[in-house]
Amino acid sequence: MVLSYGATLGALALLPALLLPPAATAAQSPVSQTGLSPTTATADTPVAATLKVTSKSCVTVDELGVGVRGPQGGIVDFPGSAGRTRICSTGHTLTTGRRSFPAGAYTEFGFYRIGSTYHNLTSQTLTVTPAGLRQLSLTADQARAGTPVSADLQVTAATCQTVDAIGVAVRDAAGNHFDFPGSSGRTQVCPGDFALSTEQRTFDAGDYTMFGYYRVGSTYYNLPTVPLTVRPANGGGQEPPPSSRGRLVLNDNFDQSPAVTGLWSDDRSSAYRYGNHNPDDDKLDWIVPQAVVTRGGTVSFVAKPGTHRLENGKTAWDTGLITTEYARDGFQLRTGDWAELRFRVPRGLGAWPALWTWKDGDNEIDTFEYHPDNPHLLELSNRIRFASKYYDDPKVVQPGGWVTIAVHYGADNCDWYVNDKLVFSDHMGVGARWSAYLILNLSITAGKWHPSPDSHTPIQFDTDYLRVWSPAAG
Repeated sequence: MVLSYGATLGALALLPALLLPPAATAAQSPVSQTGLSPTTATADTPVAATLKVTSKSCVTVDELGVGVRGPQGGIVDFPGSAGRTRICSTGHTLTTGRRSFPAGAYTEFGFYRIGSTYHNLTSQTLTVTPAGLRQLSLTADQARAGTPVSADLQVTAATCQTVDAIGVAVRDAAGNHFDFPGSSGRTQVCPGDFALSTEQRTFDAGDYTMFGYYRVGSTYYNLPTVPLTVRPANGGGQEPPPSSRGRLVLNDNFDQSPAVTGLWSDDRSSAYRYGNHNPDDDKLDWIVPQAVVTRGGTVSFVAKPGTHRLENGKTAWDTGLITTEYARDGFQLRTGDWAELRFRVPRGLGAWPALWTWKDGDNEIDTFEYHPDNPHLLELSNRIRFASKYYDDPKVVQPGGWVTIAVHYGADNCDWYVNDKLVFSDHMGVGARWSAYLILNLSITAGKWHPSPDSHTPIQFDTDYLRVWSPAAG
């Protein structure tokens, strides 16, 4: 075939395009990323990136740098990329210029350019946290057991920051909470310093860890820890329980249905957002009176899957609750009272039995809470003045076994007894004017903090008796 001069030129003009190699993929890239930092940064605080690369055989690139993409894909690369750079097997390290970012999650990666073609290396997440507070000092007077003591916290910030809470936390060697009362609410902390003096509280003798903390939204940030040593009181020891608890003012052996005694109501509680159910508290509960069954001197709370749908879309479990709130007698616990309960530790994932108090949206003392995923542990809590203990004893707390638990609700100190043994003193108390209704129930957890039920098998929680003594009535 004979081609004209013009046709020949046209055909030859196509050849270079046909012969060009495809763009390099990550697997074909001659340059490898061996390190990239940082992976975290503080909002509005300038930071530089360090990129480490290598190549099996020497290659020269026209640009080397670190790219960053914002949460919405915006380009916010580190400044200070390198120009023409030779990269060999011995490796090459680039430190970029500094820049700052707003809080958020970013995608960070090394890149290089040869000619007009950019090649991205391995990407990772760069997490930028809100600008934080810096602890300047944290002190407490030398503490003695049983003697009230407060803490003084001083913090500062590089720029003015608003936090939703700031306070001083205390942990014992087992991790139990003994936080100082008197935390601050919404607070602005600016350069210079902010000082917080907590309210007083008492401690048992021992070694503790103390630290400042602050909260932004629902996230807590802990500041550096400081040791707190509490020395024994002079000639002191644990004060024995009083010889008399006063007069017995409530004594239910559950020989008859709680609903007919006038002491209890069994269809609702003000502690539940919707009266008979409360999905906001990670509960699948739907309170039904039929779930409370009395036989042979034992009251049983029997939970099973129901037909109601909760506001979050989950299927509720029908379960039982009794409370002195809304009952005919209107019984309330008061400062100085003692309450004692004998119960059988339930089996079955999802069980959440408890004896607790409630009034006016607060006034909560948890005599105990239990979750079968921690089979030998009882949770004991003062939620009024924030003290708690995880009591873990395989010899005492066993699924299917019976346990007796009692609480003395003192003005300045609450004591918890398990099988007549003192296991926790919160040294916080309930205050002189405290009062609250009793709640005994079986909740079913929805799975956020503890596993939800793994089958549709009914779950049962049994109680033998509940008694209250009142020194004021003695």
